[in-house]
Amino acid sequence: MKTLQRIGTLGFGTLALMGALMNSAAAQSTVKIGIPVGLSGANSVVAPSVVQSSQLAADEINAAGGILGKKVELVVADDGSGAQGAQRAFNSLVFQDDVDVLISMETSAARNAGLPIVNRAGKPFIYTSFYEGRSCSPNMFVPAWVPDQQVKPVVDHFTDTLKAKTFYLIGSDYNFGRGMLEFTRKYIEERGGRVLGEEYLPMDGSDWTSIISDLRSKNPNALITSTAGGAPNVTLTKQLRNAGIKIPYGNLAVDEGTAKTMGADATDMFISQSYMTGIASAENKKFLDAMQKKFGGELKTPNDLSVPQYEAIYLYKAAAEKAGSTDAEDVIEALPEVSFTGPRGNIQMNKQHHTPLTMYLGQVKDGGSVEVIKTFENVDPGEQCPNL
Repeated sequence: MKTLQRIGTLGFGTLALMGALMNSAAAQSTVKIGIPVGLSGANSVVAPSVVQSSQLAADEINAAGGILGKKVELVVADDGSGAQGAQRAFNSLVFQDDVDVLISMETSAARNAGLPIVNRAGKPFIYTSFYEGRSCSPNMFVPAWVPDQQVKPVVDHFTDTLKAKTFYLIGSDYNFGRGMLEFTRKYIEERGGRVLGEEYLPMDGSDWTSIISDLRSKNPNALITSTAGGAPNVTLTKQLRNAGIKIPYGNLAVDEGTAKTMGADATDMFISQSYMTGIASAENKKFLDAMQKKFGGELKTPNDLSVPQYEAIYLYKAAAEKAGSTDAEDVIEALPEVSFTGPRGNIQMNKQHHTPLTMYLGQVKDGGSVEVIKTFENVDPGEQCPNL
């Protein structure tokens, strides 16, 4: 009671100061990881798996003592899978929640909208989504693939094994769709092939009828698509199958989890990924077992969007511990120097803030399982950000 009486005699200014000090002390005992992700919009199909892998990483790290003795706290914000939502999410995470780092799988439109906010605040940003490449910032690091690593296995297989000479390209009309297909078109032409058509639909578009009609009229040997991950993949593939399109089909944007949700529509689709659940390694088995134990029947299929998210949280932990601090500048300096061996193998973002990766060319089978056709070890990301 004496304590209560004493507090009651304090002025409002003193109480405010005490509150600020208490909040500061609480903040110093945690490491806040901001996760802007598309819980709504185009990425809503894949976002739940990304959140689950983040939760597992945080739980494991906290059970082992946290980061520098501090508990990891995840702060998830819906970016709506687009630019306007990303601006709100990044502003909230950076300036209201004051997160220590942003680690996120997002559309390119969301990334481009959020990156200036990250740069202004000086926060480290680990962008965990595969993307069209060549987005550069001293603050941003990418543990996922770029076209230089992902496109060639698909085109080479179609050209060399399936003897395709003519191609048709379909994409979502934004940075990722156009960037991926620009690289694909150039590489097809380098290999002596021809692109008979290249068509786009807005990122939120769902009626592919006219494009499929043009595809049918051009009668190419093979089809390659690059749409916004999630819903556009589902609608395009379903409409292709309903239209009876049966030519070899390479999808540059689908993850293993989304392929499974497509059911029979995804059968025989070719995908090129840095992660597949069938990777035979002790680290991948440990990860899959832990995910199954934590989420049980609610588990979303781990995939090439969720696994880099899991590994990125561990990479941030390694950087903070190498720096001996969660100070943004210290962590940014340490991030290229650390590595983590996880489900995909050893990951280090030391090539112009990108990472060499083992890539897998796979084909979706009945039931959604993926058969690995060929493995490509330690594929270099190429020249991404030479000025960093």
